[in-house]
Amino acid sequence: MESTSYITLSRQSGLQREMQVVANNIANAATTGFRAEGVIFSEYVKSVDGGASLSMGQGNIGKTSYEQGGLSQTNGTYDFAIEGDGYFVVQTPMGDRLTRAGAFSPNAEGQLVTPDGFPVLDAGRAPLFVPAGAGTLAVSSDGTLSINGAPLGQMALVRPLEPLNMVREDGVMFRADAGDEPTEEARVLQGFVEGSNVNPLLELSRMIEVQRAYEMGQSFLKTEDERVRAAVKTLTEST
Repeated sequence: MESTSYITLSRQSGLQREMQVVANNIANAATTGFRAEGVIFSEYVKSVDGGASLSMGQGNIGKTSYEQGGLSQTNGTYDFAIEGDGYFVVQTPMGDRLTRAGAFSPNAEGQLVTPDGFPVLDAGRAPLFVPAGAGTLAVSSDGTLSINGAPLGQMALVRPLEPLNMVREDGVMFRADAGDEPTEEARVLQGFVEGSNVNPLLELSRMIEVQRAYEMGQSFLKTEDERVRAAVKTLTEST
């Protein structure tokens, strides 16, 4: 197979990966706290003795958009949104994780948890408790929870030390291997949730572009295959 065919195959693989990412974005356009993903194409170039260099493109580097999504008012007592640069901290079996999805609820033990049952942590990295039937829950802009004016604790509000190196785990949670620190730039709103930052129209447009590019690549591979077959047939018949 000639180098042009290898190049096209590597490009097709990258386009297939990008199509999967775009489709996932569209599927999560209504997911609370979801962050849109993208694909960065990289190129590997190697010199070849006695011939032109070989170039291989790959679309295997993921990128995440951290732009804030739109805030929707729900009036839910346990719905919280962050305005500004910051994340809630939740406890999972594999360690603390950061999220912007603030649709929480109390569990049977009185812990404030995510829809998956992971405890929401306070500023001291301990689970937050909300006593059942104690009164009306309120939250201040710095994340301090209170019932009838009596403080219960303060939600951890942090920002990653290296935001571009965060690792996505499932759709709305991130792992910050470089660590995080408290932030005072974030403001908590009660009765709101942050929507996905996916732009469905842009994603649909991108899906069409990727599909067309993929079809062009397939057409080129088919033409190359027919050309090689014809060349082999001609050489066979001439011998």
